[in-house]
Amino acid sequence: VQLQASGGGLVQAGGSLRLSCAGSGRTFSTSTMGWFRQAPGKEREFVAGISRTGTSTYADSVKGRFTVSRDNAMVFLQMNNLKPSDTAVYYCASSTAFRTDYTYWGQGTLVTVSS
Repeated sequence: VQLQASGGGLVQAGGSLRLSCAGSGRTFSTSTMGWFRQAPGKEREFVAGISRTGTSTYADSVKGRFTVSRDNAMVFLQMNNLKPSDTAVYYCASSTAFRTDYTYWGQGTLVTVSS
């Protein structure tokens, strides 16, 4: 099972980025998929998740700015109005079938927001 994240980069505060994550090696339609991030010197934190039925959840810090979506084995994170505090390595993750806890993890993609 592989999760391949992409789309990170350097952006100015107030800008936007769209992260993508491609899953392979199993069927993801029955899994919860999501995004986490880890800033320098901090623990990894939940950012957003989307269930197999399309229900999405967000961390309070990104509500109204970030949107998670999915399409088959892909999960996306549209990030608008980015802030310097959003700077982190972003990881995509997936649960096993019909579960909500995350089992599979992709490599990270770095998002840097300059002020």
